[in-house]
Amino acid sequence: MMGVGKSTIGKILAKKLNYNFIDVDKLIEAKEGASINLIFKNKSENYFRKIERETTLLELKKNNSVISLGGGAFINNTIRKKTKKLSTSFWLDVPIEELIKRLKKNKQRPLLFKTNAHETIKRIYFERKKIYNEADHRIKCNSLRSDEIVNIILSLYEKSGD
Repeated sequence: MMGVGKSTIGKILAKKLNYNFIDVDKLIEAKEGASINLIFKNKSENYFRKIERETTLLELKKNNSVISLGGGAFINNTIRKKTKKLSTSFWLDVPIEELIKRLKKNKQRPLLFKTNAHETIKRIYFERKKIYNEADHRIKCNSLRSDEIVNIILSLYEKSGD
């Protein structure tokens, strides 16, 4: 989900594992020469999702990488199947009230430009929750610090044998 700290956690995790860190959203922005906001605005969400799918599927083939998927990427059936086949996936689950607090004033999230950000965040979270549950591991981030989340991920990852 957007706003949970995927990039922050991913960077710390990659450094600890001595892996590459890949932020799919940042790759798309670099490739397109535009922010995700502008891509949504000028080319459409469908166009973005197509590029997201292509980029993600390419990145999933790489070894020794920590990949931060965009918040909507795992919703895509093809991405979800490839992620489950080629990697160990983690859902960073942040309580809805905390998400609302983090995202309410964010102008960088195209899906939140609706008039009522609070309701939009809730709707997106509850729509996606069932699919996010298909991740290999769910981490309830609640009041955990970044280093605690990373340590939980490392422990689960080492147990999975990947």
